[in-house]
Amino acid sequence: MFEQVDISSLELNPFSALETDNFLITAGTGDSWNTMTAAWGFFGIMWSKPVFAIVVRDSRYTYEFLQKAKGYTVSFFSPEYKKALQFCGSHSGRDTDKAAATGLLPVVVEPSDGLELVTFEQANMVFCCTIASKTVLDPSQFIDPKIVGNYPKKDYHSMYIGYIDQVLVQDE
Repeated sequence: MFEQVDISSLELNPFSALETDNFLITAGTGDSWNTMTAAWGFFGIMWSKPVFAIVVRDSRYTYEFLQKAKGYTVSFFSPEYKKALQFCGSHSGRDTDKAAATGLLPVVVEPSDGLELVTFEQANMVFCCTIASKTVLDPSQFIDPKIVGNYPKKDYHSMYIGYIDQVLVQDE
């Protein structure tokens, strides 16, 4: 199903991968998890390690799982799953079984000692991350005043920076 690849071997345009393709953020364990669609985030090097940073509003059900989690997955899919990702971004896991509604099949992966994470069988690339830090975005720190326009409800994101423990791709 999945094979681990060395992060240095990735050929990925981060801008199209994040903004155009979208992705699922999933937190929790095989017994209890939630996923949400996202289009904002970044990856790079922080504290001398590869990281993938995500942002989640506290109103999202996935936020509750991130509050208790030690890690999360960031899962990318081929374009044929666009409707499934749209569904996961427009319905709450509080009310809906997203896996049943979309046909996405959850699978457990264990990228590091004792860390159990959830992704989906149909994902074509998965970043498995251990949470290194959480920062609540503070509007008083925004230099560009236009940023506030993204928050008409004043529901600012929390940013989670996760060490990338493992990158998985579909084995062919």
